[in-house]
Amino acid sequence: MATIEKRIGKEGEAQYRVKLRLRGHRPASATFDRLTDAKRWASETETSIRAGRYFDQVEAKRHTLADLVDRYIAETLPTAKVRGKRERALLLRRWRERLGHITLADLTGPKINEARAGMLGRITRLGAPVSPGSVNRELMALSSLLTTAIKNYGWLDDSPMRKLTRLTEPRGRTRFLSDDERDALLRECKAHSPMLHTIVVCALSTGARRGELLGLHWRDVDMKRGLMTFHQTKNGEKRTVPIVGVARDRLTEHAKVRRVDTGLVFPGDTGRPLEVGKMFREACARADVENFRFHDLRHTAASWLAMNGATLAEIAEVLGHKTLAMVKRYTHLTEGHTRGVLERMNKAAFGASA
Repeated sequence: MATIEKRIGKEGEAQYRVKLRLRGHRPASATFDRLTDAKRWASETETSIRAGRYFDQVEAKRHTLADLVDRYIAETLPTAKVRGKRERALLLRRWRERLGHITLADLTGPKINEARAGMLGRITRLGAPVSPGSVNRELMALSSLLTTAIKNYGWLDDSPMRKLTRLTEPRGRTRFLSDDERDALLRECKAHSPMLHTIVVCALSTGARRGELLGLHWRDVDMKRGLMTFHQTKNGEKRTVPIVGVARDRLTEHAKVRRVDTGLVFPGDTGRPLEVGKMFREACARADVENFRFHDLRHTAASWLAMNGATLAEIAEVLGHKTLAMVKRYTHLTEGHTRGVLERMNKAAFGASA
């Protein structure tokens, strides 16, 4: 119920203070110069409080995006069940730099869209334009942050990103090594560092991601059974893959000179995971392997699987994909295998009767 008190100032001017108390809700108050404004505020605010919107709006006006980022990184992120916490914090700090001064109440879809347009014009440290995929990851980080503000903090009642659509991303790369490129690259890796050679062989043999291999500990490697287990994967699920052939031989040799000051399979000089990026790029340059990234070793493994008769389901299982969508880029490489399967089925089903 609203009560309105008329107050007379020192110079005789009138002011109207509204106090609004509803059972089960916090009290609200405001002061106006005109009685009509006071009555209108009382009516609209009572409706808003009963609908559960008013105090969210108050909090949204009280806090900036910078406040939200700081609270999330300090309180929520350390215990959140998300992968890549350091990258998530980096992406959110970028939003803090762009729009941190804006209150959550003023953070609108058009303002986020304007910031997104500016992101697309950015150039990476490698001299290439920022990709739509990178922009989408930053938008997803912001969306998750705003959802936390709604569900956990009560600072928002709705997300300004609800009507924003993701950018269209180009189809994933399918760059893989030719036989000559493979031989040249492995030769240069071996000449540069036995450890670099081993990690590249393991990536080609198992299709593992760089982060999975660099985070691998010796306790996760069972040389007797020929298995390695990745606990920190992109989809959050543990994955075990066989170690066979040259990869098993290389790891066996690598185990003979393992470091005693760390449990990592591929440690750097400081005991942290090996900084493989620069070494790999230099090896590619010496081997004349162009337009090739470490992640393309994973594509190469998948392509070799496809060309040697593996089904899409088998490729997905090896790579650790939950669905077949990500491996459909290799469909054209499995066509020969698919034809053979159909020919065998038709021969068994129809025989000579057709």
